[in-house]
Amino acid sequence: MHTIDLTVRFCETDALGHVNNTSYFIYLEEARVKFFESLGFGVSTEEWNFILASTTCDFKAQGYFNDKLTVDTSVSSVGNKSFVLTHEVRRTETKELVAKGSATLVYFDFKAQMTESIPDELRTALTRHAARLPVESES
Repeated sequence: MHTIDLTVRFCETDALGHVNNTSYFIYLEEARVKFFESLGFGVSTEEWNFILASTTCDFKAQGYFNDKLTVDTSVSSVGNKSFVLTHEVRRTETKELVAKGSATLVYFDFKAQMTESIPDELRTALTRHAARLPVESES
């Protein structure tokens, strides 16, 4: 599991006074980018090999301006060309669940405009960060 902390900015709230639903997708994207950085994979556009196929977010409680939030990211499945990350957004102090999300990412060659198999190095790194996946032994 990988964790980031953030503070809700005023511009991320809406007329109702709570965090706007679109802001959560930005939080999940930031968590994904930081997750890939932690794995040692490039995050520049020249080195980026991931395309977002699907993303979801379920809202469990309202967030507000200046809330301190923690986003936990883990891997829930790894396929041949794609994998799924799950996210939990919690209030840092109380651990109250504010939102849950997921993202399906496909390993993608942007120059050729086609999917590719996940390289072994990435597969191993993803498996190590899996929530419930067995870690394959390296031989």
